Amino acid sequence: MKKIMMILAVSSMMASCGLYNKYERPDVNTTGLVRDIVSDGDTLQVNTDENFGDLPWREVFTDPQLQSLIEKALENNTDLRNAALNVKMMEDMLKVAKLSFLPSVAVAPSGTISRVQMDGATTGKTYQLPISASWNVDLFGNILSQKRSRQMQLLATKDYQVVVKTNIICGIANLYYTLMMLDEQKVILNDMEGLTKETWEMMKLQHQLGMARSTSVQSAEANYYSVQAQAIDLKRQIREMENSMSLLLNEPGHQIPRGKFSEQSLPTKFSAGVGIQLLSNRADVHAAEMALAQCFYDAETARSKFYPNINVSGTAMFTNSLGSAIVNPGKWLLSAVGSLTQPIFQHGAIIAGLKVAKAQQEQAYNTWQNTVLKAGNEVSNALVLYHASDEKSQLEAKQIAVLTKNVSDTQLLYKSKGSSYLEVISAESNLLNARISKVQDDFYKMQAVVNLYQALGGGSK
Repeated sequence: MKKIMMILAVSSMMASCGLYNKYERPDVNTTGLVRDIVSDGDTLQVNTDENFGDLPWREVFTDPQLQSLIEKALENNTDLRNAALNVKMMEDMLKVAKLSFLPSVAVAPSGTISRVQMDGATTGKTYQLPISASWNVDLFGNILSQKRSRQMQLLATKDYQVVVKTNIICGIANLYYTLMMLDEQKVILNDMEGLTKETWEMMKLQHQLGMARSTSVQSAEANYYSVQAQAIDLKRQIREMENSMSLLLNEPGHQIPRGKFSEQSLPTKFSAGVGIQLLSNRADVHAAEMALAQCFYDAETARSKFYPNINVSGTAMFTNSLGSAIVNPGKWLLSAVGSLTQPIFQHGAIIAGLKVAKAQQEQAYNTWQNTVLKAGNEVSNALVLYHASDEKSQLEAKQIAVLTKNVSDTQLLYKSKGSSYLEVISAESNLLNARISKVQDDFYKMQAVVNLYQALGGGSK
């Protein structure tokens, strides 16, 4: 009874010293985490019951060819495979940490044959079969805190695996939409190439009839070559994007099958949540917090080193060698030893270790705080990009309608000598730029949806 009371008293004392504490999430200020897209002074207030990031990726990216590419990337991508191997390694390391609570056991059998070269000498045979066990009594939480640290490290590694998965899904989607945007711009340039060539031919005819100067023909020809040069640049960009996507697919560079830009359909209504709930799916935010928890338990481990190390060991050996006597059959020899080692002076290493652990814990806290703010910033940027691009696209549609009519009217005026060749070329250039700008802004809307989905931890489920 006295022993039980002593153990309870020691355990109570250790708990009061904080050696068995569990990690608790510190307070984090999420006020104003996401800015309102309209007012400079307000923060976003939206429905907390829904989260755009909770949607499965197939419900966000509905293009069948895009879905096929994402599935292939999730199956073949090297980074994702390595992330899965990292998880497996951490699971094995956690098993080792859990087994540290059990005694270590070793068997080392040995035998000896000896013979003295004398008359009437006999051969002596001895054998030993020792079994030794050693148990580190974790009375002060050293092994426990190390195990908990490994658990947090495993969770952070799993989070990294989710981050890689999300990045692959959204990376494939972004490249896919980029390729379709470039395809659409290529179509526009082909149209403009035909239009500028027609203008050039018209001006050559006017010059032959003495109705235009040679400089007008030269400007029209230069404008035609400029459009052709832009088309060549687009071909290069398309090839580079296809090579980048092939790399994500873990395949040699090849042509990527894809749909049409105008046929894409993406969500237009978003719910982002408020405060820390907004980031519930963000694996990188959770990983940063798990790194903080790991540092917390590392500090607990460093603190436990100030207390004694208690070790109990025992040996059981079956042998026929009992000192100077040899007996057959052999006998069992049993022994047990208990030891307690209390550190007193280790050149300040223990104190320094605790200080370092606390500093690392503070660094991890700062990193976690910054990760939360960064995540909110990414959500804000994605929302403002979507709404700004949508407004610009609507205005550019009106602009294109006006410029298309302006090109037609300018050409008619030129034929009737009511305008100069400069007005014709300027009108065509303006229309080309407006059409390309609209395609870019429509692409930015798509990119904003992908970025928002990624910022909210989409694809983790």
